[in-house]
Amino acid sequence: MPKNLSAKSARRAAPAASRRSPCPVACALDIFGDRWTLLIVRDLSIGRTRFKDFAASPEGIPTNILSDRLARLLSHGVIEQIPASDGTRRLAYRLTGKGIALRPILKAMRDWGLKWAEGTAALLG
Repeated sequence: MPKNLSAKSARRAAPAASRRSPCPVACALDIFGDRWTLLIVRDLSIGRTRFKDFAASPEGIPTNILSDRLARLLSHGVIEQIPASDGTRRLAYRLTGKGIALRPILKAMRDWGLKWAEGTAALLG
């Protein structure tokens, strides 16, 4: 690693080969800029933790897409797998610090939707 590249910068720069550009907005959209990923983050933020919980959300995410988006979030360190709280051998998911940092974005999107998208309602504060 070059001397002027910190460990944090190296982590951020690691997947550069798969990026469209160095633009931070484009890079963020490469991770969560599709129609499903932030809904998974939303579900995790409101306490859903299991694959079946995400699949049961009212938006109806297809399970093959759900599997893909969970894998993407795992590979980018936005979520992590943990043992399920019910004691079964199944795994659950939770947001990492990186994922928790998306909450203000979700709040801003919720607020925008409430103001500008007629007929919307926030179920949780």
